[in-house]
Amino acid sequence: MSEQKVWEDIKHWEDQWKDYRANDFEMLYEQWMQKAFASMKGKNKKTFFHRMDQWLFHTHSYIQGTAFQNEARERILTSGRIFVPDVEHLEDMKELSIDQLTYLAYQHIAKGKMYSFAQGGLTGTGGYLLLGVDFPMMIILNLRAVQLIGLTFGYEVNHPYEMMLSLKIFHAATLPKRLQKGAWDQLKEELNHYSSPFIYAGEDALTDETWLEQPLKQSMKSMFILMFRKKMIQGLPIVSMVVGATLNYQLTRQVTEFALRFYQYRYLLEQGEWE
Repeated sequence: MSEQKVWEDIKHWEDQWKDYRANDFEMLYEQWMQKAFASMKGKNKKTFFHRMDQWLFHTHSYIQGTAFQNEARERILTSGRIFVPDVEHLEDMKELSIDQLTYLAYQHIAKGKMYSFAQGGLTGTGGYLLLGVDFPMMIILNLRAVQLIGLTFGYEVNHPYEMMLSLKIFHAATLPKRLQKGAWDQLKEELNHYSSPFIYAGEDALTDETWLEQPLKQSMKSMFILMFRKKMIQGLPIVSMVVGATLNYQLTRQVTEFALRFYQYRYLLEQGEWE
């Protein structure tokens, strides 16, 4: 895989948005959501989304502070030394080729998909506790997957700029497909205003009514699981388990592919030969 090939793959991946047309359900949902939030007072709406943003910020920080994530950081450095023996710090990962970085990122992506699949399968058993923690767990698993991809490409995601960028990548990746192109373009624009990893001068708001389609999908999944949890096959609610595992796997695949493409794009952009 050469840099030229990766660049072409990214451009081909971007083509997915060219001919995309929202279906009737998406259009009806968007209209309903706009009407619902139009009836809210501006202050209440601002407070609601501010609290959601704060929850995402705290979740991101919590993940970064866990021993599990610190161990993952050390494993990334150890893996990097397989290709470049003098890798000591995270930024040294940028000395690896894009082929090598992509290979290492795929290791984390595969594990992330496996964790989401297993977590979705457990949720599909229909236990109220598991259903209650399903959405927070999916946020944690997918945020962590984005962080690991960023770390693999040599970016310390606990610095202010990198933290906001990784959160915006997660947010963009979980948007409805009809809105992802605009979010992708905004992310690329963010790179033009980079000055220091310790300074973030851009817009720090993340969520709005457009993002709520993802929690709605998760709610609909939970309702489906509750409907079919008593339909047993050999003593297990196979149908609801398959639904939970498949939908969680698909979401993680969507998020990790988006994050990988972005960090590949950023790597190539920093080589100075691509635009």
